Amino acid sequence: MRLMGGQPPATERLRMRRLTMADVDAFVELDSDPEVMRFLTGGAATPRATVRDEQLPRLLAQYERYPGLGRWAALDRTSGEFLGWFALDPSEDGGEAELGYRLRRAAWGRGLATEGSRALVRYALDVVGVRRVWAQTMAVNERSRRVMEKAGLRYVRTFHLDFDDPIPGTEHGEVEYELRAASDVAQGRPAALRAR
Repeated sequence: MRLMGGQPPATERLRMRRLTMADVDAFVELDSDPEVMRFLTGGAATPRATVRDEQLPRLLAQYERYPGLGRWAALDRTSGEFLGWFALDPSEDGGEAELGYRLRRAAWGRGLATEGSRALVRYALDVVGVRRVWAQTMAVNERSRRVMEKAGLRYVRTFHLDFDDPIPGTEHGEVEYELRAASDVAQGRPAALRAR
């Protein structure tokens, strides 16, 4: 049974809040860093019009349709500075959530992606009540893979997709990680350890 959630709890160093249309500039700036976008677009920036007219409106609409799931701005808990975002993007039925994160390069190397991801995994399973949290990235994206593992997700598979404009590393495939709810594990579905 799916429970109604609100928004993820704050962590020691992060506060998360719902997105608003006022976040356009922060999103454009984040997606303009070639290193941030390296494993997503090969470094190409997301156009401002795409953020303003497509991405943010779609993300804002999810809050009502899938209570407790969606994407949140990640703020430094002390200064309030925008650091990036975290996501529990819902499946069509809302019973699964895809873990995602994108942080400014200045926030890298401090364990913030792991801290936020762990909080979201616990929140998704224990508060919202999803049956599965999953994530995927390019097989060559070692940093993101480590975050997934530290958040309690376990490797499921490597798979290959066809892209019209593949970026370097695509030839090694994509990887999927997951963590299933304890009820799924008890019913004999593929298991992974609970988030630490």
